[in-house]
Amino acid sequence: MAVTDDGRLRDGPAARRAVCLVGPGWRFTSGISYYTCRLAGALADHHHEVSVILMRQLLPRRLYPGRERVGQPRARATYRAGVPVCDGVNWWWGRSLAKALSFLRSRRPEVLVLQWWTATVLHTYLVLALTGRLLGARVVVELHELQDSGEGRVPLVRWYGRRGLGLLLRLAQGCVVHSAADRAELVAEYGSRAMRVTIAPHASFDQYRALTRQFPGHEDAISAVTQAPRDGTVNLLFFGTIRPYKGLESLLRVFNRLTPQEASGLWLTVVGETWEGCTEPARLIAASPHRDRISFVNDYVADEVVSAAFGHADIVVLPYRRSSSSGPLHVAMNWGLPVVVTRVGGLPEAAAGYRGSVFVAPGDDDELETGIRRAAEAIRAAMLDTSRCSNSRPVFPKTCTARFKQRQCEPQIP
Repeated sequence: MAVTDDGRLRDGPAARRAVCLVGPGWRFTSGISYYTCRLAGALADHHHEVSVILMRQLLPRRLYPGRERVGQPRARATYRAGVPVCDGVNWWWGRSLAKALSFLRSRRPEVLVLQWWTATVLHTYLVLALTGRLLGARVVVELHELQDSGEGRVPLVRWYGRRGLGLLLRLAQGCVVHSAADRAELVAEYGSRAMRVTIAPHASFDQYRALTRQFPGHEDAISAVTQAPRDGTVNLLFFGTIRPYKGLESLLRVFNRLTPQEASGLWLTVVGETWEGCTEPARLIAASPHRDRISFVNDYVADEVVSAAFGHADIVVLPYRRSSSSGPLHVAMNWGLPVVVTRVGGLPEAAAGYRGSVFVAPGDDDELETGIRRAAEAIRAAMLDTSRCSNSRPVFPKTCTARFKQRQCEPQIP
């Protein structure tokens, strides 16, 4: 694959390669689990010989924020039948590491791609990277963020992650990041060790729109995320793990200070699993004067619930205080929904070409409120203008939900 002078991927013919991806499996399902699976499919579509090694047991279950749902089915995505998968490596190694190394030797990849998002995989990645080098593979580290925000709050873990990533980069021939902001942060932190860096923008997460059937056991959650009435009410959606850096408190403060008349035209749906003891959002929801206009699903939900939530939403609000990239942002754009998003990290770059974006400053409740009002006014204007389509609930001005989801028009926020 070709690379431009500024480190971006350039379209063009590429030689077929034997590529082995390493990333999280489905036992500790996360956005990177989906990403690794989708990347394997995309590489296979380009006729590369793809294999996958999954990290199965990331850490002791009691230490994982979402410990209650570990091992429970959440994702409906699966690896293709023609993609060999080693599932997988446990944090304590044992026979699982021997199995992965044997798998790697049998596949003998030309390129070994390590998905980096947490320091819990560092010790395993160092062994895999060293083995890959000995087998003649080129090692590439794909960085979704330099360090997990929760890990960065613990001094010893922060030091371990930073120093360990530096060692991993020494074993790698190159890095992949998702934005120029990530590239600048990487080079600033690691200098000459991160000189070969390619920017590959995060691809659209369209897997939630591809569901062909419903799975039993999630009816209550689906009912909750589709609770917002369809009588002209604008449904705001916050989606994603509930963590301090996500800024959900800002959204709730804005919603809670609305007058009863203002709140009567809105509905807020919050879907996410609480991490890092971030319980302030739950308290603000419970104490809200508009509690009867808030749906709260405090869980890492299954794919069909995700599909229902985005399919029912009118506006997605992502008031992050920091971020490298955002899966929910790309899901929202794929659904053709207006997005109120903060100018942090790689988010402005990710949504720069999306005309349904409203950018606001992080941590500024007044600007967030203005951004939400702007997006809501556009939605209401669209609801009044139904002359161009039979759908009575258009998403964007002079468009309709059905037409946009067929990609016959583009989102616009005045």
